[in-house]
Amino acid sequence: MKRMALFVVGAALLLWVSGAAAQSLGDVARANRKTKIQQTSAKQYDNDNLPKTDHLSVVGPDASNANGQGAAPAAASTATDANAAAPATDPKQEQEDREKANAEWQTKIDEQKKKIDALSHELELTQREYRLKAVAMYSDAGNRLRNSTEWDKEDRDYKQQLDAKQKDVDAAKAELENMMESARKAGVPSKMRE
Repeated sequence: MKRMALFVVGAALLLWVSGAAAQSLGDVARANRKTKIQQTSAKQYDNDNLPKTDHLSVVGPDASNANGQGAAPAAASTATDANAAAPATDPKQEQEDREKANAEWQTKIDEQKKKIDALSHELELTQREYRLKAVAMYSDAGNRLRNSTEWDKEDRDYKQQLDAKQKDVDAAKAELENMMESARKAGVPSKMRE
């Protein structure tokens, strides 16, 4: 019993000493930040040295102190003069031009979709033809024995045709995706691109 009481008192004493000596992680970080030598010459602000009463200036260097000494205001006034001299465009004309461009994009997209459909149809027909020839070849054992070299050549040719047509379809689909993305960037509404 006496040993147990000494053990409990010792454990409590160790916990109290370790808790009193421990610092929080935030305190350790602040101490390390204060002792670290600043490597840059520019003033850096953080939450610890941020002024509470003064206001920070967010404005960059003064334009009159630059090498051009006043070149920036002159350039700005020239730009506003050019904008004022530019003729205003007619909103109706802009709308007509936009509709015309949208119609052109729609035509291009529709043509590309038709091209994809035609290529896909050709691919399906070639696949069907290949399957029919394969069924005819493999269904007759005598035919397989007599014409095995001829079938191997036809099989290789069909597979090359199928691969080439599949690549054509994939390329046309990629071109359609690029066209759709270009139309989106040009501002064509999504309902017209579908």
